[in-house]
Amino acid sequence: MDNYIFQGDVMTKKVLVLLYGGRSAEREVSVLSAESVIFAVNYDKFSVKTFFITQTGDFIKTQTFDETPKAGTKLMTNGTIDASAIVSPASIYEKDAVVFPVLHGPMGEDGSIQGFLEILKMPYVGPSITSASVTMDKIMAKHVFESVDVPQVPYVALTDLTQIDEKISEVADKLSYPVFVKPANMGSSVGISKVSDASQLRDAITEAKKYDNRILIEQGVNAREIEVAVLGNSDVKTTLAGEVVKAVEFYDYQSKYIDNQITMAIPAEIPDDIMTKMREIAARAYRAVAGVGMSRCDFFLTEDHQLYLNEINAIPGFTEFSMYPLLWENMGLSYPDLIESLVDLAIEAFDIRESKLQH
Repeated sequence: MDNYIFQGDVMTKKVLVLLYGGRSAEREVSVLSAESVIFAVNYDKFSVKTFFITQTGDFIKTQTFDETPKAGTKLMTNGTIDASAIVSPASIYEKDAVVFPVLHGPMGEDGSIQGFLEILKMPYVGPSITSASVTMDKIMAKHVFESVDVPQVPYVALTDLTQIDEKISEVADKLSYPVFVKPANMGSSVGISKVSDASQLRDAITEAKKYDNRILIEQGVNAREIEVAVLGNSDVKTTLAGEVVKAVEFYDYQSKYIDNQITMAIPAEIPDDIMTKMREIAARAYRAVAGVGMSRCDFFLTEDHQLYLNEINAIPGFTEFSMYPLLWENMGLSYPDLIESLVDLAIEAFDIRESKLQH
């Protein structure tokens, strides 16, 4: 992993442009992830320039770091905006810099920021336009997974809000309670409701509609939540699985990120054959959605060892306590080295994209 740039005989650091915040409901998770990254970066090899994207979509040039920040250093948030530092989005451009979009949810991991960065002709960490948009839309991802025989729980897709009554009837025919109602394009459990009986379904759809006009209604299963981290472009690597050990019945946004009611078992205590199967399915699903850089594959494992892929998260939470970096740490890849690996993959993907445009 060589992240130095030579100018004449002078060795300079690679610039990492960290984009964080964003317009989605998951913007606070992004801030936590970005703050973890600025402390983990190897400053012998990188300098970090941070840009905050506000809730209204403005880009603000924030701190620059050439060495590990002092303990307790915080990044700008929507509560501490310096409006005088608003810049043009295109001003993030810097020759030979690599962008790390630590952005979650719509306008962050749905292909929009990735398209912008490709127009700027900058390498960036994480999913491509295709893999970001497909994995962000839970309904679209379901269709892709079906095409490569990835096991999934039964579901009903509501893609036309004039058909709510028909879809409620379809749920009654095809699914059994409890079910989970989810906005198709949202993560971190934002807008998701657990519905225990038919009387609650319409209200849950109304809640999901706040975040998206495409809504997924999934069969609830009594299962463990097991996750596999994936890293790579054409050469796909997976980790041993980890488990989210529940302290509450269902993790909504509050319990995940505010109350911090999560513990993890890494590696998960599951039979070896299930572990092997899970890693194989993770790699297959990742390739099917044209995965680039990284993803976290989230599975359900029932008591009778039925395995279902719940979703692929193309820009997983990246705090020092998040499952994705912890899974790689368990495999011997430290948080700082993981960041370097992701930068290398970003440059590799950029070089391939550029080479195809030369013809």
